[in-house]
Amino acid sequence: MTVRKLHAALTAFLLGTATIGAAMVLAPTAQAATVSAKVGPLLKEAQAMIAAKNFSGAKAKLNEAEAAASTPDDHTIIAQFKSAISISSADPNTPGGAKAKFAQDYNAGKFKDVIADADYLRKNNVFDAQSQLIVGQAYYKSGDYAGCVRYTKTLGGSDTALELQARCAYEIGDEATQHSALEALVARSGKPEYWKLLLKSSERTRGLSDHNTLDINRIRYQVGAIVTKDEYTLLAQLALQLGNAAEAQTYIEKGMAAKVLNDDRSNRLLALAKSQAAAAVANQAKTLAAAQAAPMGDDLVKAGENIIGQGRAKDAIPLIQAGLKKPMKDAANGQIRLGHAYLAAGQKADAVATFNKVKTPDKDANVAHLWSLVARK
Repeated sequence: MTVRKLHAALTAFLLGTATIGAAMVLAPTAQAATVSAKVGPLLKEAQAMIAAKNFSGAKAKLNEAEAAASTPDDHTIIAQFKSAISISSADPNTPGGAKAKFAQDYNAGKFKDVIADADYLRKNNVFDAQSQLIVGQAYYKSGDYAGCVRYTKTLGGSDTALELQARCAYEIGDEATQHSALEALVARSGKPEYWKLLLKSSERTRGLSDHNTLDINRIRYQVGAIVTKDEYTLLAQLALQLGNAAEAQTYIEKGMAAKVLNDDRSNRLLALAKSQAAAAVANQAKTLAAAQAAPMGDDLVKAGENIIGQGRAKDAIPLIQAGLKKPMKDAANGQIRLGHAYLAAGQKADAVATFNKVKTPDKDANVAHLWSLVARK
């Protein structure tokens, strides 16, 4: 994605440079009648030299014309010719020439020269946002990924800069920078393609529990980043594995409705989910009574999680809150489940505040933060 965008930007830049160059060369010809008699022939000679790429000769001829100039038009058109020479000769000490050299070097694959050209663009006050991104692309194309990461951190955080930063960070195994860039992209736009990359990065977090993995895949589903048969199947199997049969049934049915799950294995998985979901409902009163009587609160949290999967998030909230008032084996999971319930019930502010309470361990804090990004959408 980043490469295509920057190539398109460069193409536009090159076309813009060519247009400027042509206009500056042709404009004097169209206005030749307005120059004085002594200057006109000198300009014609200079124009022929420019066309022949004899830039030093053209400059000398323009110096003669400048000495002979006697009207404002003379000086204006001589200045236009000088600008045309700067662009055509790619003189980096002039604004147009610096941009021309920049474009030529990139087009020729001289990426280290492109990076160095940035100094000329700055000197001539023509180092615009588009040019800055092209320099970042030059770092990437030259294989200087560490330099790319350092450089893109100075670009102010446009989508293209963040995409490039994430890509370069990936190349050098800088997980923290890659994750940070992807998170910023998700926070800015929430596009499924950014979520996919962020969640893939999150799956590399050390020590993830099965519950963490289920949450990451729940988020993937929530943000519209699950589309394939394998993705739907994995999510349903994780939900079943952790005792959330009604939730698993929902995922399988969604996959079938999307015409992604349509084989015998999917039918068997759906039958299993329906059977387990029905059994859970039949035993729910007994399960709740046992959870309420238990000295620890984890069973109440688990009961609340099941009820979220049944589409009754508001009923799950007080159960999970009651569980959190007791001693907990896994307090972080309890907080994530409460945030999950708030989010499913549409109480986004409460969800964000609850997710933000999860500080440790790191793996749970990271998952809670992902959930908070969903809630802030």
